[in-house]
Amino acid sequence: MTHLYIHIPFCQRRCAYCDFTTYAQLEDRIDAYVTALCAELRMLAATYQPSPPASPEAAAVGPTLFFGGGTPTMLNLKQFERILNAAAALVCVEQAEISSEANPGTLLNHEYLCGLRSLGVNRLSLGVQSLNDATLRRIGRIHDAAQAFQSYQAAREAGFAQINLDLIFGLPGQSLAEWQATLAAVMTWAPEHLALYALIVETTTPLYTQVTSGQITIPDDDTSAAMYEMAMEQLAAAGYVQYEISNWARSGGRGTEEQGNRGTEMLPIGAAYPMLPHASSCHMPLTSLPVCRHNLAYWLNSDYTGAGAGAHGHSHPRRYANLCGVDEYIAAVGAGRLPIAEEVLLTPQEWCAETMIMGMRLNSGVSAAHFAARCGRSLEATYGPILAQLAAEGLIERNAERVWLSPRGRMLGNQVCMRFV
Repeated sequence: MTHLYIHIPFCQRRCAYCDFTTYAQLEDRIDAYVTALCAELRMLAATYQPSPPASPEAAAVGPTLFFGGGTPTMLNLKQFERILNAAAALVCVEQAEISSEANPGTLLNHEYLCGLRSLGVNRLSLGVQSLNDATLRRIGRIHDAAQAFQSYQAAREAGFAQINLDLIFGLPGQSLAEWQATLAAVMTWAPEHLALYALIVETTTPLYTQVTSGQITIPDDDTSAAMYEMAMEQLAAAGYVQYEISNWARSGGRGTEEQGNRGTEMLPIGAAYPMLPHASSCHMPLTSLPVCRHNLAYWLNSDYTGAGAGAHGHSHPRRYANLCGVDEYIAAVGAGRLPIAEEVLLTPQEWCAETMIMGMRLNSGVSAAHFAARCGRSLEATYGPILAQLAAEGLIERNAERVWLSPRGRMLGNQVCMRFV
């Protein structure tokens, strides 16, 4: 197996905007959950049927393991070690990019961070979200801006050379000036990677109730669009390359001499991605970037396995989702069965659409060679008239090798993607 996602659904407190499979105040279930998770990983290893990467682009990504949540850093080091030992039957952990999401409010212990690094975790993704304390309180985060910076510094001191910061724009009460101040501050930290997401008010969250009842207000669409444009301009000026709709990697990020194993190397994408169109102001070829390789596998529509409550996975042409409840997940695995709640077999047309929808998020877009390898059919034969129309509308650009979103198309990405469905 090349890509494995592991879901840790525990949080100290559930944020007001969160619609993920997460649970607060279930610390007493963590150890039983880890036992079940390790058992699921062993079952997956026993039934796994390997398949080769779909294309040279997919093969270049290499093995990845991603701990998401929830708050994976609520696990103690022994629990992390147990999971990694079980995962080793599925992924070559010695060569893998091993990422863990982390809440800055749980990540101030130097010994813990050093322990994570020694276990092989080589990339951290810190859920900073904002550097305005009032905004952080409003959305229910357990950390403040000072703790976010302290966590970042502590991770550096523990030897992490690949750090991502998650930020959200369009938050309740957030102004353009506040967003600009957050961007300016995090750029002085010089993280290797930034993931910037527009707030989505999901109907099942407390935030939805607060917004619809008029208790709080959120920026309108025009203001959120201005925040996105501001981020693109300021990050480009600071040397960050936007390689995906929501993701930026720092040009000249930390090199492999500081990092110790292949899992933390900057992805050598020069051969697979001879040009990332519009990725920088001068359209220069990019030979290496400290990208998130696990997410890159998603955008290439690669096969991946998900483990844990609420985890999703797919292998062509099957997609599946696990049971979401912690107790029902533990019970299912304890009964000796995979905890799958739903399975879907995708049609060839659906598989083609997913390959386009995911791939068009990348600034490099979708190559004809990758599409043909992944879908078993020609990109032009499948979508030629649609691509011609999108190009005529100025929403995409293309050449003989690939198709990608134009700058205008990036602002209207959802509308573009719907054309492939």
